[in-house]
Amino acid sequence: MTFHGLNFVGILIAFFVSFASGGLWFGPKTFYPVWMRAKGNSSGELTASQNKPAKLFGGTIVGVLIQTLTVGLIVTSLQSGHSNFGIIDGAGVGFALGVGIGMCASLSHRLFSGESFKVWLIETSNDAINLTIAGAIIAYFN
Repeated sequence: MTFHGLNFVGILIAFFVSFASGGLWFGPKTFYPVWMRAKGNSSGELTASQNKPAKLFGGTIVGVLIQTLTVGLIVTSLQSGHSNFGIIDGAGVGFALGVGIGMCASLSHRLFSGESFKVWLIETSNDAINLTIAGAIIAYFN
């Protein structure tokens, strides 16, 4: 696996779509209130020590960029050996990474740390959806 053959336009579009999707997923009219209550925060407000926008958004940007780049590396590598590898295949790779690795790898950590199944499901479902969409976008642009 190398960076040779990566379509960085596709990766950047997948990044922006994933970042925007996360913003919608955790918006005030979607899962944010449910998520905060499930975490035991009835007010939904972050404390002063938690509310550090540069850290919150900077970390999110780096994480989503690494995720989409990783999906891009895998999709591009698979496409190089299979000429009929298309959008559905790319989505399948993203889904497998999101559910099979992302969601399942964090389940025991969350449960043993005292987080509820509901919190895990809200947080990691967004990752799986975003990786699925990213895989499709990257496969399309390749």
